[in-house]
Amino acid sequence: MSPSAPATRFRRTADGFAARLAAVPADRWGAPSPCPRWSARDVAVHVINESRRILATVHGDEPVPLHGVAVAGMGGLPRLAPDADLQAAWKEIADGLTAAIDDPACLRAQMPTFAGPQPFADIVETLPEDVLIHTWDLARATGGDERLDPDVVAHVHAHLEPMDEALRQPWAFGPKVPVPPGADAQTAFLCFVGRRP
Repeated sequence: MSPSAPATRFRRTADGFAARLAAVPADRWGAPSPCPRWSARDVAVHVINESRRILATVHGDEPVPLHGVAVAGMGGLPRLAPDADLQAAWKEIADGLTAAIDDPACLRAQMPTFAGPQPFADIVETLPEDVLIHTWDLARATGGDERLDPDVVAHVHAHLEPMDEALRQPWAFGPKVPVPPGADAQTAFLCFVGRRP
């Protein structure tokens, strides 16, 4: 059976993040990112930690250390072992989440959200959001390719816009940034989520 549209969107987004991880120069992991007080490495381990938490929840498990990446609480940054393999950790998590999106048992799992518990099935349309935004953050921090998948950008932006006010929280998005005249869709999306492209 072919993957569903949500699984395909997440796979493309996950592959984009994997490509940026693989392209980080060795001397740029400590570079400051667009996320206040976070380095490029912090952005990468945040994405791994939060995505691993989602994957564990849909399977009814607790998150566990993975490829040298310890577990941190929601919003926290996990400790890294000296030999931590961020690319391997991300591949395992991304593969698991892609499969979970098309798994009926996982789709019934209750996920904590700002609006209260919701089935995983109700959040898969916006699931690429965190990975998508932080792909750009990682690329900007390390001098990488900042282009995002235009179809995923359009889809996520359309699904987030109705939640605009609810998302302006310390744990979500900061204030919107004015969109420059003639901006393309990616720039408009990044301004919506509080970035300055």
